[in-house]
Amino acid sequence: MSLVRIENASMGYEGKVIVPSLSININDGDYVCIVGENGSGKTTLMKCLLGLIKPLSGSVSFGDGLKQNEIGYLPQQTVLQKDFPASVYEVVLSGCLNKKHTLFYSKEQKKMAIANMEKTGIIPLKKKCFRELSGGQKQRVMLARALCATHKMLILDEPVTGLDPMASTDMYQLIKNLNKSGITIVMVSHDITAAVNNSSKILHLSKNDYFYGTAHQYLHSEIGRKFMITDCPCDDCQHHGHIKRNGGGQ
Repeated sequence: MSLVRIENASMGYEGKVIVPSLSININDGDYVCIVGENGSGKTTLMKCLLGLIKPLSGSVSFGDGLKQNEIGYLPQQTVLQKDFPASVYEVVLSGCLNKKHTLFYSKEQKKMAIANMEKTGIIPLKKKCFRELSGGQKQRVMLARALCATHKMLILDEPVTGLDPMASTDMYQLIKNLNKSGITIVMVSHDITAAVNNSSKILHLSKNDYFYGTAHQYLHSEIGRKFMITDCPCDDCQHHGHIKRNGGGQ
C-alpha cells in the first residue's frame, strides 16, 4: 500500500526549481535510499516530505493513515545535539512532544520511549548524560527519539556521518532491522555502496532527471553503472565485469 504518492511534483525555493517533475510511490515496508550529486535536491525533497516546504507544482499526498506530522525524523547531528545536557531517557522521551497534550507525558508515551530504547539497544544508557556518549551511542538515542514520533515511517538524513566504520555498520544493521519490523525507511545518503547493499529501492536524483527502482535495477541502469557498481552476484553483472567506483555526493 502506498504511504507517500508524489505526482509530477517540482520542488524548490522562491520559484526556483531544484527537483523537476518527480513522480514516485513509497510503499508500506519500503527501504528507500535517496542518493545523488551535490545540488541535486536530496535535502529539498526531504523537506517537502516533512512539510517544511510545499511543492512548487504537482502534489505530495499520504495514505494508509500516515499523517505528515507523524513521520519520524533523524537529522544530521549538530553541535547542539552533540552537547545536549539531558539524560538519554529525557532525550528519547522528547520525541513524543508532538503527541503531548498536557504539561506531562502520559504513561503510554513513557512506555513507548522505553520500548524504543529497547529496539535501539540503549536501555543500559537510560540514566547517562547524552553529551557523554560516543557518536554511535548518540545516533542510537536520536533514532529512538525519532521512533517516538511514528509507528509507520522514518526519514533519516545521513545517519552515519561522523561515525567510525564499526559504528556505521551497527547503525545500518539497526536500520535494516527496524525496516524488517515494519517501519518504512527513507534515507538520504552520500554512500551509494551502502545504499545498494542495504535498501530495497534507490532514488537517484540528478539535475535534469532521476532514477527510481529496486537496488538490482539500479545496478543495471545507465546512471547506476556511471556512478557506482558494487559486486552483484547475478550472471549479467559478472558478464559485464562491473567494478566499484566512487560517486555521488551529499
